[in-house]
Amino acid sequence: MSNSNMLEIIQGLAQAAANAWNGSHDGRFTIDEEEKKVGLRREEGCPILDSRVNDGFGVKFTGDLICINYQADIKLKEVYAGKFEQEMEGMINDIKNFLQKEYKSVTGKSVTLKPEGEIDVLVQSTSRVRSWVQAHQYFKINGLKMDPILAPSEKKIDNVIKEFIGRTKGIIK
Repeated sequence: MSNSNMLEIIQGLAQAAANAWNGSHDGRFTIDEEEKKVGLRREEGCPILDSRVNDGFGVKFTGDLICINYQADIKLKEVYAGKFEQEMEGMINDIKNFLQKEYKSVTGKSVTLKPEGEIDVLVQSTSRVRSWVQAHQYFKINGLKMDPILAPSEKKIDNVIKEFIGRTKGIIK
């Protein structure tokens, strides 16, 4: 696979994520008057009449993986209601589906994101009522093939350090 093809895939996914800006779900605020629903909580209800829900997502790339990060302000009763982790998995999955759909509309090609590991959910409280959640999950980008970034390296540095110490023993006392 050429570097330009890898770059095109990563740029396409980054553009798909950028197309989910706050307000893009309402056709009145977009250039082409097309609604882009991600599945976030902030897309529900009227922004003027309802209390605003503060949530969003971001992506980062690590080798041939994409990490989808989701964060939201929540109430503690949502955490203790049960099946909270499944709700977060569903939210990350909705975001993944949006990215795949939006990637196809941006580039005209399709991309498959396959889960790599389990979701990681962290809930922290700010008061007795309010909390925030941070969740992330890694997905393998099919079509990207690259050398592993974290591959073990050769131990050449040890030999260099040993030679340096051997030469400086007489100098440093």
